Amino acid sequence: MEFHPITDNVYYFQGSVNIGYVKFSDTEGMLIDAGLEEQAMKKVLKILKAEELPITHLFITHAHADHYGGAEYLQRQQKVFTMAPKFEAAILQEPMLEPLYLFHGVNPIQEWRNKFLEGKPVKVDVILEEAGEVRVGESRFQTVDLPGHSYHQFGVIVEDILFAADAYFGVEILHKHGIPYTVDAKQTMESLEKIKKLPCAGAVPGHGSYEKNHLSTIEENLQVHDQIENLLYSLVDQEEDGISIEQLVTRACTEKEITIRNVPSFMLFRTAVTAYLTKLIQEGRVEILVRNNQLVVASSSE
Repeated sequence: MEFHPITDNVYYFQGSVNIGYVKFSDTEGMLIDAGLEEQAMKKVLKILKAEELPITHLFITHAHADHYGGAEYLQRQQKVFTMAPKFEAAILQEPMLEPLYLFHGVNPIQEWRNKFLEGKPVKVDVILEEAGEVRVGESRFQTVDLPGHSYHQFGVIVEDILFAADAYFGVEILHKHGIPYTVDAKQTMESLEKIKKLPCAGAVPGHGSYEKNHLSTIEENLQVHDQIENLLYSLVDQEEDGISIEQLVTRACTEKEITIRNVPSFMLFRTAVTAYLTKLIQEGRVEILVRNNQLVVASSSE
């Protein structure tokens, strides 16, 4: 984990999951997200102590375990005022909701309740109903609504630096995933378009590197989403009688040279594929229906 300054008061910890840090004053400072687990937070606290930087606040952008898994340890170590967007806060406080929705409401077995899908419960002091200005003592920062990857994900803008959470991915990570995780493809693409218009001097994605000129990365994210949407439509359109969602996941992953290695991974890809299908349904290009006691996706043009 590397600690990088961006401005005199804005930094980020670069690792498999990025964590932001803002120094508001000599006595107040805020983390943006908390990493996957206790070990990540231990490293963060060690670095902040060595740099003599305060931590009094925590802002969690969205309730995916890799972004909040270290929060419980932080809250055990010291008093920290914690903020999160609505709905995301509900999952932070009841983390089993994430594996629960991924497995379609079925009570998840222990193997499906791993640290990547379910962090430890987090105490949330303030639930933010809407994006906008937030004050910390005499200081302030802006939040921006960036849903799509998660239901009510917020980005943070401070000193003209955008912490975009998982609204977009660095180029290397984007292509490594093959099919980026999303719960709403339409909102994901709308959030990307929104980021293009934000007056920022640079941006930090949840996974990837800080860039002063991040617009080309945003464009590449948009292109990848377009390509996946078109791939899924073509796979559906090839089947006169429709195709089951499970078969569509298999064929899409095969086309993208993705190897699914376990049940939770399959469910993550199934969620993402279904999110793109939802966009195609909204556009009237495909429909989901039942045929021969099977849930299938079919082209609306047939």
